Amino acid sequence: MTEIQASSPRARPFATALREGIDARGVTLAWLRERLAERGNPVSMATLSYWRSGARRPEGAQSLTAIRDIEDLLNLDAGSLRNLLGASQRTGPLGTNTFPLNAVDLEERVRQTFLAMGASYPDPTRELTVHSISDIGPDGALQRRTTRMLVQATSGTVTAIPFVEVSPGIPVPAPRFEAIAGGRVSVLHSDATNEVHGMMFELDRPITSPATAMIEWTVEYPDGGAAETDEIGHAVALQSRELVVWTRFHPDALPDWVEEVDETPHDVNIVRRDLQGAHSVHAVRRGFGPGALAIRWGYGEWTPRPES
Repeated sequence: MTEIQASSPRARPFATALREGIDARGVTLAWLRERLAERGNPVSMATLSYWRSGARRPEGAQSLTAIRDIEDLLNLDAGSLRNLLGASQRTGPLGTNTFPLNAVDLEERVRQTFLAMGASYPDPTRELTVHSISDIGPDGALQRRTTRMLVQATSGTVTAIPFVEVSPGIPVPAPRFEAIAGGRVSVLHSDATNEVHGMMFELDRPITSPATAMIEWTVEYPDGGAAETDEIGHAVALQSRELVVWTRFHPDALPDWVEEVDETPHDVNIVRRDLQGAHSVHAVRRGFGPGALAIRWGYGEWTPRPES
């Protein structure tokens, strides 16, 4: 463990370092504003005053460029102010939190499941990065799904996050949820149709917007419990930076055909995929959502579905 002395620049907040730099240089905010404007990085007096008082902090590319100029104008070491800012406090553009599927009845059952577990609907988090890995057993049925996720609080402080497994039109027994890292499973709930199964993932440490947390869990299905399931994927209610869905097939249950299904509240896109001798197939989307990305498979002759 390294102790940080009070005199260390990293121990001082950005606002304090900025004030001390201005005082040491013997200049005013008006002087600083004029010099920045001359360099093509204008910053208003009000913004400079907010930065100096600590009421606000620089955010965005233009502001951070201005900070580099301020370091130079105040004869400070390059990075001495910028390094005190740490990670951005912005969540970035969120868009509208939207149920990812065009299914009003299913959304209501998901909402009721959230409420039954003590969660708000929609919950105040965003799934920034998602890796969803599904294992298909020798009988062609889903055995296990592992999800690793970088999740961000979008407002307030988040202590637990609700997740649901849905199988529209296909009742399945309650699966077994198990936390791998980042927290624990604290609450479980299944709706009366057995088409929506939910869990609350309680975080190791609460996160306050816009902080993030890494979490990982598995869902295991009883033998034969998901035998009728021939499509598996992941849905997001807000735009995700990266969504990866990877389906792995047992060597004794390689499908005769595979499809990649990309569904949003307004459209469905389906692309035929070829395993080409492999035992798995994956799909990737970046800047995707709200919507769902899935892998669908089958045995025997391919038959188009209504949405196809």
